[in-house]
Amino acid sequence: MSAAVSENPSLEALTSQFPLTFPLPTPTTHHDLVSTKDLHREEDLLRNPASFRHWWAAIQTVKESSAAEQRAEGPSDLSPEIAALLGPLSSPAARKSLQRQVYLYEAAIAQFPGSFKLWKSYLQTRMTFVLGKRITKKKAGGRKKFPEMREALEDEKEDLEQWEGGLDGVVGWEEWRLLIATFERALMWLPRMPRLWLLYLSIFNHPFCPPQVSHTHARRTYDRALRTLPPSLHGRIWSRYLLWAESKGGATTVSVYRRYLHVDPSITERYTGILLAPTNPAPRPLEAAKLLLNLARKAARGEYTSPEGKSPYQLLGEFLDVVEQYAEEVGMDVTDTDVSNDSIAKAAEEGASRPPAEPVTVDGKVIRFGGPAAPATPYDEDEDPRSPRKFNVEDIIRKDGLEVYKDQAGRLWTGLATFWIKRGEFERAKVTFERGLASVLTIRDFTQIFDAYAEFSESLISALMESLANPDEDEDEEDVKETEKELDTKMKEFEELMDRRPFLVNDVLLRRNPNDVQEWEKRVALWGDNDEKVAETYTEALATINPRRATTNFHHLYINFAKFYEEGGTKGEAETDFDSARKILDKATKVNFKTVDELAEVWCEWAEMEIRHENYDEAIRVMQRAAAVPKNTKVNYFDHALPVQARLFKSLKLWSFYVDLEESLGTVETAKAVYDKILDLRIANAQIIVNYASFLEENKYYEESFKVYERGTELFTFPVSFEIWNIYLAKFVKRYGGSKIERARDLFEQALEKCPPKHCKSIFLMYATYEEEHGLAKRAMSIYDRATSAVADEDKFEVCTSTVITNTTKVLTYSIQIFTIYIAKATSNYGLPATRPIYERALEILPDKQTAEMCLRFASMERKLGEIDRARAIYAHASQFCDPRVLPKFWQEWNTFEIETGSEDTFREMLRIKRSVQAQFNTEASYLAAQMAAKQSGQETEAEAAPADAMAAAERQAAGAVKAPAFVSAKQNTNVRVEEAETRPAAAQGNEDEIHISDDED
Repeated sequence: MSAAVSENPSLEALTSQFPLTFPLPTPTTHHDLVSTKDLHREEDLLRNPASFRHWWAAIQTVKESSAAEQRAEGPSDLSPEIAALLGPLSSPAARKSLQRQVYLYEAAIAQFPGSFKLWKSYLQTRMTFVLGKRITKKKAGGRKKFPEMREALEDEKEDLEQWEGGLDGVVGWEEWRLLIATFERALMWLPRMPRLWLLYLSIFNHPFCPPQVSHTHARRTYDRALRTLPPSLHGRIWSRYLLWAESKGGATTVSVYRRYLHVDPSITERYTGILLAPTNPAPRPLEAAKLLLNLARKAARGEYTSPEGKSPYQLLGEFLDVVEQYAEEVGMDVTDTDVSNDSIAKAAEEGASRPPAEPVTVDGKVIRFGGPAAPATPYDEDEDPRSPRKFNVEDIIRKDGLEVYKDQAGRLWTGLATFWIKRGEFERAKVTFERGLASVLTIRDFTQIFDAYAEFSESLISALMESLANPDEDEDEEDVKETEKELDTKMKEFEELMDRRPFLVNDVLLRRNPNDVQEWEKRVALWGDNDEKVAETYTEALATINPRRATTNFHHLYINFAKFYEEGGTKGEAETDFDSARKILDKATKVNFKTVDELAEVWCEWAEMEIRHENYDEAIRVMQRAAAVPKNTKVNYFDHALPVQARLFKSLKLWSFYVDLEESLGTVETAKAVYDKILDLRIANAQIIVNYASFLEENKYYEESFKVYERGTELFTFPVSFEIWNIYLAKFVKRYGGSKIERARDLFEQALEKCPPKHCKSIFLMYATYEEEHGLAKRAMSIYDRATSAVADEDKFEVCTSTVITNTTKVLTYSIQIFTIYIAKATSNYGLPATRPIYERALEILPDKQTAEMCLRFASMERKLGEIDRARAIYAHASQFCDPRVLPKFWQEWNTFEIETGSEDTFREMLRIKRSVQAQFNTEASYLAAQMAAKQSGQETEAEAAPADAMAAAERQAAGAVKAPAFVSAKQNTNVRVEEAETRPAAAQGNEDEIHISDDED
């Protein structure tokens, strides 16, 4: 070899040395394989040929020494181009190292042909000299033990071996061939070892792999691996096999993927992506579309779950995208589509008329005479990727799309129209758009189709205008005129389309809900002044709508239709047709509406129409027909199982209109008869009673009007009866005054007999006022006395009913209650002393909060009478209800009272009572109540900060100046403490009303 290599060897001289390992290098053929230093090793191996340890140690020693020689070797004298072609075998030391290691490995394998460890090491060593240095990738974490194929492909793609350098496949073909032969020998001895198969298969992904073995031989090797290894290990082979097929492309990819999809269809979506990839020089859209259609149908049946989480509709959408993009390659033309549609329709008719055949499947499985039932998989040419037949896109969109995904009709119709546009079938696309607009049920789908339709029309118009602006030289005048004529036609169609949009939207809403009354009214409005279309629309609406399912105001359609004929069309220019209007309203009276009020309004509108045309007698006859009472009046008005005509006689709306009509057009007797009929049917409300009585009163039938009030009080209970009694009593008093006192008293007593406490206050006041004006004052006072016990608590005496807060002041509005009126009346009639029993009674009846206020008024009255001791006793009695923190006003008044009228002993007694009451209320709840009251009203600060007015402040100051010496003790220290307490700031005092007394005083 040294003689063959010159100082600057050429590529031909180097390649002439190949193959380096055939025939197998031995010491007899290559004298430099074994040196004198290796004799001891050789003798040792000859003495121990069956010791694997000796062979393995010898191999490792040779590897280490060869690596050291390669590192010690100087730079290569080859050109970079030649060194790149030879790769790992570019240096003499590397070539010698290969031969030495092959010699040892082959000798060891001759002794241990079934050793996996030895074969693997040998193959990896030879791969290093041929494929180059392997680049190892660092990875974190582990791999799934049994991942899905989609994930396995992604992981395997990242883990594919990458090599640095490598022997060129043409220059080193012999070494590549020998490496492959070595693999074949290893697999002959160890065919069930997947590691050896994976090592073998990895060489086919090397970029320098010779073309003689990287295609057919590689494919056959993959197939042999699948045939040899058990099925549990096929996943590891298939992941590499599929990636290798993807790298080769073309028919190889198709054949390999088709084979695998028979076993596992989970990567069908990946396969379709490969078939339609932009980098694919020969895309196969028909096969991809058939696979996607198959997946969409299986997913819709629940037989397939997309690994990427796609829904059946998304898969169908991807199929539709392929159909749109590759319309010529995927779908049939118009002629073939029509023929296919006719055959499908004919087959459907024959299938409908043919008697049912014996079933061949049970629960989707084929019936067999022996063995288990097999799954039924009927053949469909549209799902066979090997079939060259194109799709009938219209039938697929109809069956697999529109019949299943009704809420996505817009996308499906636009996709079908786009398919015809891509094929240049513009008329067919227009027909498709029109069919879509006529069938969708939602505004979203309609908008999607209409926008696509409008865009398509605009693009056609733009194309025609551009062709006219830039005519071809070959076109003659006839072609130009034909183009102009077509442009005019398209422009007219586009304008008509824009004008039809409101009608098309209305059609969508009516298809979604044909019982939508408001949409029918909108459709009538859309026709504007076209009387013929308006009449047709009304007729269609009344024939289409189901009265029991109609939306609100269905009766308005009949009423407006009748007005249309009554007024002579929409503009009123046509001749009026009252007979047609009457026929429409008469037909409406026979319709079973959802509510009785709708039918009543129809009758009322009919009568109003007759009144507008001064047919007063006819109007009354119409209402008489409507208000006819059947023999059986025991009908439940709210029983919706009965037709509305059977319940109409109990409609208060109908009777109210009827009685108004009789009042204005009829006589008093006829009106009274109608009112009496309403009362007999027991459908009257309080307003009917009041109207009837007022009508009789206007016509001077006073006693009859009072009888009506009495009937009303018998028909209704409180609180409705309360309003009738108020009006009745007021009318009676106004009519008779004091002429029928006993009768009036009897009426008042009847009113109060069943009146609840909540409503009897005004009746008591009216009764007492009547006695004061027309009866006896004593009876009036007794009525007030009865009222104090009969009325509700809030009507007896209320401290404050409302509070109005302004920027500067707080105004308290007091309500006039029974006790206040009773006291005022007793004072005016009998004087102040006569009010004492009333006050005492009030203190017994009223709750604690109101008792305090009443005690203040009682004490004030006693002071006016000069009864100071009685007033002081009243204050003491009221103190037990008044917490000083919550009601400081009471204690302020008592304090003022003692200052003005009391003595030192009484003042001390007042303070003692105050402390005891404060201790009584000294609980956490009372503190919280006091704080809440202080926050809400702020009475403490305002009550103590300033007097109510300037006169009260002056009187208080004068009283303090005069009376102050009366409270000074004989001892000096007490006086000083009092003065200190009076001059001390309010913040430093525990109780501002407290007087400090020395300990030596009792």
